[in-house]
Amino acid sequence: MSCELMTPTRRAVLGASGALFAWAFIPRFAHAAGGRDPRFVTIILRGALDGLTAVPPIGDPDYASLRQSIAMTTTGPDAVLPLDGFFALHPSMPNFNRLYRAGQAAVVHASATSYRDRSHFDGQDVLESGYEMPGRVDSGWLNRMLEGLPKGDKVAPDGPALRGLAIGANTPLVIRGKAPVLGWAPSSLQPVSADLPPRLMDLYTQTDPLFAKLLAEGISTGKIAAGLDVKSRGGPGEPAGMEQMARGAARLLARDDGPRVAALAFEGWDTHAGEIGRLTRLLAGLDNALAAFEQELGPSWKDTAIVVATEFGRTARVNGTDGTDHGTGTTAFLAGGAIKGGRIIADWPGLKQQQLRDGRDLAATTDLRAVIKGIAVDLLGASTALLARDVFPGSDAVRPMKGLIV
Repeated sequence: MSCELMTPTRRAVLGASGALFAWAFIPRFAHAAGGRDPRFVTIILRGALDGLTAVPPIGDPDYASLRQSIAMTTTGPDAVLPLDGFFALHPSMPNFNRLYRAGQAAVVHASATSYRDRSHFDGQDVLESGYEMPGRVDSGWLNRMLEGLPKGDKVAPDGPALRGLAIGANTPLVIRGKAPVLGWAPSSLQPVSADLPPRLMDLYTQTDPLFAKLLAEGISTGKIAAGLDVKSRGGPGEPAGMEQMARGAARLLARDDGPRVAALAFEGWDTHAGEIGRLTRLLAGLDNALAAFEQELGPSWKDTAIVVATEFGRTARVNGTDGTDHGTGTTAFLAGGAIKGGRIIADWPGLKQQQLRDGRDLAATTDLRAVIKGIAVDLLGASTALLARDVFPGSDAVRPMKGLIV
């Protein structure tokens, strides 16, 4: 199966590189749900993650025969990491496994959005816009949620203060909208000489004070996010780039005067051929990104929830090139000190021929919107009416999942 080329021309994007956005300092107000000072991070995996490889159901009697050459095994150098007696974890995710054992990570298996076709673009639009059908790309559900949260705390401060954080050269659709957002992207260029920023500041202070203010805030943001110890660079489809993006985001989120909600997008999860080798690299990058959040957030980790989601899953059967094609049900990951983890959340549909969707895909039994709603209510104090009306329009029947937050 051929795939559409995902280029910025197919979807309107807002640049977030350079971080030259007004960053108003967030005042100290009452905290969100439960008296906490929460952080909420959404990581989008673009390309459709194969949940049956990331979290293989090794206890399902039909798993091995469907997967054949790409079936994960319990023995050998690439043995899976057991999670329970039925599900296991890809060996490239030891940090997630550690968090799972500590009760700070969970897996939502056989999950999906409301989308049931197999176009990357439409699937990503539904995942990030929050609408039931594609074609609504003017704003994302995370931005609309920010706009509608109760005012007066650090998640949604009253007045012009900054509310969200977008990481990457292009602002992910999920966080685009009316609520103000800070943008930051790791630089792919060589560092400039140390005297250039003060020279520019001196120039613009005299000729354009407003731009000078934005420049100063951008320089400050870049220093906070990038730090001084970055040894490698890479894009959002490379393991090093994923970790760098996560580390920069966490440094900004960890600040008392920083944003509380962030969105990142990692690329390259379309595995039509050579799936095992590709996912081994990509899942390692995701795993290191989650560890970077834990490390950089420090004390704020205990009030953090991270949702990792993708537009749809892959076919249950391996194809002729040791890969999988576009499917339906997949896996979402939850991580953070605020997550009630150490468990697999799944209404497992089974992998027998008659149990597969259209005879080819893992059937989706958990609506991803229920997961996000549950976190939004119990961590951020969002109202169910807001979530059904504005954040995920038309989702009245999808109730917030309870018990996801400690």
